[in-house]
Amino acid sequence: MSWWLRHGDHKSAVAPSLLAADFADLRGDIAAMEAAGADLLHLDVMDGHFVPNLTFGPVVCTAIRRCSDLPLDAHLMISRPDRYLEPFAAAGVDAVTIHVEADSEIAPTLARIEQLGLKKGLSLNPDTALAAVAPYLHELDLVLVMAVQPGFGGQTFDPLTIDKVACLNEMRRQQEHRYAISVDGGIDANTAPAVLKAGADILVSGTYFCRAPDRAAAARSLRL
Repeated sequence: MSWWLRHGDHKSAVAPSLLAADFADLRGDIAAMEAAGADLLHLDVMDGHFVPNLTFGPVVCTAIRRCSDLPLDAHLMISRPDRYLEPFAAAGVDAVTIHVEADSEIAPTLARIEQLGLKKGLSLNPDTALAAVAPYLHELDLVLVMAVQPGFGGQTFDPLTIDKVACLNEMRRQQEHRYAISVDGGIDANTAPAVLKAGADILVSGTYFCRAPDRAAAARSLRL
């Protein structure tokens, strides 16, 4: 079973974005996400510099770890992820995803993530070409394609994301890479089928999944 899948009875994974969780009852809300079929949890870490929003850091990630045994992917939307890798590793996350647009040197930062025993992820914004991540694909566990500009939830899905996913999937096949393809932003029952058909493995969903009246049904609509 792939590290990002809780169960082996389906091909794609649902990753609720905890940015849309109920922080007044985080333990209860995470338990409800698990019961609805979440495979992993996506932790949106924002520093107010790389993106114009501020969320949470390692302390909250530590609390989330105590609430769940699901894999945790810390998506670091921060300018200098290299300065904070150790605290996130200590918080108990399973993967750290950094942005190719960040101010850190990418190769040494990825190497340090691996040294800490974590899965290595690299993300790119909608206006960033795949060429920016191409030199690192051979060593990645995860490529996170942003379908919206990072920083805020509830944005509209960029349809050009589908072409990026298809290209990443083809590059993975041709070059025999092992990375999972994750897509974040504007994911719902309408956008999920095309993204999955293009080759995505993980769908990150915040507003659509977390605010759904029936989360189990929402999870089913995001799967292959």
